[in-house]
Amino acid sequence: MAALPAHAERVRDLGAFQGVRSNQLTGYGIVVGLNGTGDDSLEYVTQAMRGVSGRVGVQLPAGINPSLKNAAAVMITADLPAFAKPGQRIDVTVSAIGKAKSLRGGALILSPLYGADGQIYAMSQGNLAVGGLGISGADGSKLTVNVPTVGRIADGASVERSVATGFDSAEMLRWNLFQADFLTATRVRDAVNKRWPGMASIDDGVSLALRLPAGSDARASTMAAIEMLDVSPAEAPARVIVNSRTGTVVINSAVRLSPAAISHGKLTVRIDESPTVVQPAPLSRGETSVQQDSKLAVEEEGKRVALFKPGASLAKLVDALNTLGVSPSDLVAILEALKQAGALKAEMVVL
Repeated sequence: MAALPAHAERVRDLGAFQGVRSNQLTGYGIVVGLNGTGDDSLEYVTQAMRGVSGRVGVQLPAGINPSLKNAAAVMITADLPAFAKPGQRIDVTVSAIGKAKSLRGGALILSPLYGADGQIYAMSQGNLAVGGLGISGADGSKLTVNVPTVGRIADGASVERSVATGFDSAEMLRWNLFQADFLTATRVRDAVNKRWPGMASIDDGVSLALRLPAGSDARASTMAAIEMLDVSPAEAPARVIVNSRTGTVVINSAVRLSPAAISHGKLTVRIDESPTVVQPAPLSRGETSVQQDSKLAVEEEGKRVALFKPGASLAKLVDALNTLGVSPSDLVAILEALKQAGALKAEMVVL
């Protein structure tokens, strides 16, 4: 058997089946039990506490807004995994939305988590684990470590409703590339059809339509086998990534240069002033003055030129720029100049 190419990747690393994904859940809740670091008397916290108290049969007096320094209003977020079933547990993240200083030591009261369709998919409750710390002194000094207003509850929500993926009933199931590429999509189609003739067809540069066998058991086995197929993805397009804030430059191996010459140097002009005080001769009725003495010097470093032949690769480009002693900021200027001159065959992406 012929050996697989060294750069072959599994299909599961190149894309995923449509619909087989996680879903985001959000909710609003109240954290209680804080040590005086809550939202105090904010109106929306008071309203929420009235609702919570009403659910357990306690009615707060009308017209009275209690001071809730030990409670805080929070937003709750979670990811509902694909195929999650009622009764399973998922992790939740709890974040303060008011003026609470810390959620350390708090407990989340039972709160529903909603999906994008407005339906309740989970119920969350539990004690928060907060990695941050915030303290303050009587003179107003403060010390904060990490973020004390965000906590996490491991297995803090119970799934109440599952999301239908349709993988076992849909006549056609689609597989999507993580990054659009017609050549990679073609190679995946060919690999699937070589194993199962006529199963895969291309919809566009991202999606493949798969005619899978009926029945969840047979379909799941086929999907698992498809994910483990080895495919050689297309070479990434030539691209230069520049982070303008940090000066970081990343160049991938597909970058090529047309014939070009680069001259890089550093011109330094130095001016030294050495003023001298001149005293008049005795009895000469002269005045003390300052005599200027200036020294000018001009230095030019790195008076070198790098010449690139057609098709110069990334390795040659890096070697030449290192020889010129190019700094990260100068490198960005050189790459932009090469792009404007039409010698750099790559896409420039500035972050």
